[in-house]
Amino acid sequence: MQRILILMSDTGGGHRASAQALKAGFEELYPGRFGVEIIDFIARDLPWPFNQMPNLYPFLSNDVPWLWKWLYGGHSHGFSTRTARLSSRLLRYAACRAIDQHTPDLLLSVHPLMQEVFVQALTRQGRRIPFVTVVTDLSTVHPLWFHPQVDAVYVASCESMAVAQQAGVPAERIHLSGLPIRPAFARPARPKADLRAELGMALGTPAVLVVGGGEGIGPVEEIVEQCASRFSAAGWGQIAVICGRNRALQERLAARRWPVAVHVRGFVENMPDWMAACDCIVTKAGPGTIAEALVCGLPIVLSGFIPGQEEGNVPYVVEQGVGVFERAPAAIAEQLVRWFGPERAELHACAQRARALGHPQATFEIVRSIVHLLAGV
Repeated sequence: MQRILILMSDTGGGHRASAQALKAGFEELYPGRFGVEIIDFIARDLPWPFNQMPNLYPFLSNDVPWLWKWLYGGHSHGFSTRTARLSSRLLRYAACRAIDQHTPDLLLSVHPLMQEVFVQALTRQGRRIPFVTVVTDLSTVHPLWFHPQVDAVYVASCESMAVAQQAGVPAERIHLSGLPIRPAFARPARPKADLRAELGMALGTPAVLVVGGGEGIGPVEEIVEQCASRFSAAGWGQIAVICGRNRALQERLAARRWPVAVHVRGFVENMPDWMAACDCIVTKAGPGTIAEALVCGLPIVLSGFIPGQEEGNVPYVVEQGVGVFERAPAAIAEQLVRWFGPERAELHACAQRARALGHPQATFEIVRSIVHLLAGV
């Protein structure tokens, strides 16, 4: 059995979700052939204070976004790039230990901070282990994602491909594939009537899905309040809200009496069903959720973004005609009322464009390509 080591870190939920999607893809396409292990290299293998980055990320990105934006991309990424490359010289010994411990036949990175340190580790050890990068950002990508010495890079947009080429990655090693999403999204959805009956939703009234990511962050409660009020005035509409691991938000929403049907859930394993049961989605501009929504043909209302890596996702959604950007909860509610009422035809057209833009087979295509690469080494 060949070993694949997936390198990630919990600096944002998308990296782990992409790693898990790829692992599931290997297991579904090639059962028993590969042993796939996922490690949070930063939290598990690095010394203090570097191992505290996953704990600091939620504070920086949510509470002091101006500082995060500067750290991520200040002076055209100069500060973050120089800091990461200098740190990699100090931390390559930790990467060497990880390689020695796991003895992988292939390294697979889904995080921008893994390329430099592991290339340096492999060079120091004099090893030839295939190394591939799967970029989990959609449009705005940091140059640290790309290293000329990796064997393959998988990107989700032409913008990312251009940055990879500028970073010196040979064109033949760059693959435009779409974002890796859970294999469940590659399967045809069940009829909406069956899904709504199973989920306790009304069949005959439009539904919006409101999500706050894995941690249930953002003005989710205010958005639900505004939508419930406007839907009640219009005489139709229902809301499904997924709170993730934010138990306090889930309990507050579930305890309230609403003028319309509000279906409150915490962290769910059946997100494909919830997406397929609804008519549109309200979310921050996380690349994974956007990719999943496109596959499901869900028009998107973007309610915010993390400065830096998510900024470019806003024009990507808006310019492709698959959604809109509205920060204010009241404006979000008004947009949904228009979509569910006088602009229903535009909602349907938006859904068709979204489905055409989605890549439901992206995970399987990436996995097959990696296996082909590994066979040729």
